[in-house]
Amino acid sequence: MRRITWVALALPFALFIALLSVWASLAIWYRLPTDEFIRALTAGLFILLGLATIAALFGRWHIQAAVLAFVLAFAITVGWWSTIKPRLHANWAPDVARQVTGTRNGDMLTLINVRDFDWRSNTDFTERWTTRTYDLTKIETLDLFMSYWAGPEMAHMILSFGFDGGDQLAWSIEVRRREGGEFSPVADLFKSNPLVIIAADERDVVGVRSNVRGEDVQLYRLKVSPDAARQLLLEYVDDANALAETPEFYNSITTNCTTTVAKMMRAVGAAIPFDWRLIVNGYIPDYAYDRGALDTTVPLSQLRALAHIDHRAQDAGLSSDFSRAIRVGVPSPNSQTPP
Repeated sequence: MRRITWVALALPFALFIALLSVWASLAIWYRLPTDEFIRALTAGLFILLGLATIAALFGRWHIQAAVLAFVLAFAITVGWWSTIKPRLHANWAPDVARQVTGTRNGDMLTLINVRDFDWRSNTDFTERWTTRTYDLTKIETLDLFMSYWAGPEMAHMILSFGFDGGDQLAWSIEVRRREGGEFSPVADLFKSNPLVIIAADERDVVGVRSNVRGEDVQLYRLKVSPDAARQLLLEYVDDANALAETPEFYNSITTNCTTTVAKMMRAVGAAIPFDWRLIVNGYIPDYAYDRGALDTTVPLSQLRALAHIDHRAQDAGLSSDFSRAIRVGVPSPNSQTPP
């Protein structure tokens, strides 16, 4: 009976040690600044230490020494981990090379480094970064783009602000990868790349996904008042200015295109209760519909069917008519009151 009691007490502790061992070994593998062999060896040794500690728990031999060795090794790893800071300057990939910043003068907002690339392929494009001024009193709409790149569960999220006169300003929170680097959801859990906030033309940041990369891009018109949209835009600008001064790491779970927007919307007073769909973000349209942020007079299945912009985007090409063309047939909410 005593043995069974001991095993029952040790199991949760063993699971905890196993989780810490996996995290530490992956952190070492992805971030230890040395060659691949040394990283693999060090990560493997940490796994072995964790297994030895778990074995000691159930063998009841030298438990104190094993636990002490594990705690010391983990503390050293955490201490090293805390010294890893994101870079402000590096050889960034061209499309994420610049961080947008903004200044406000009354109702006029001036943005520096608004992206306006001409894309011919994923590797062939003309770079163009612009400075633009927007009248905040002319904000009318807020739209949601979902770009599905890995099945229905995961998508990239873009918000686009519409102005009187037809101008659209899209904002995309992305991984600031280095030249030649690639996005890795697992690696970006371990301080691999900083965060970058991109402000861009829709034909650039949306069009590259629908027309060049062949992603399934969907457009949803949101039920948001102009005042709430204006506050959210200014929150984007504040976060962008802060990143330009003090970079942060992108994290595939805690600091990504969805969770960061949710944080900003809470900052401007919108009620965004936690929901599993904020993590499995391919279901954000379902979440928005349930929260009344879409046109609920239309069934969600119909909204989703009409949301696909790919054919309209391909027909329009990456032209100045892109934003108007992709909205043809996409329902707008009947009310402009906040959800």
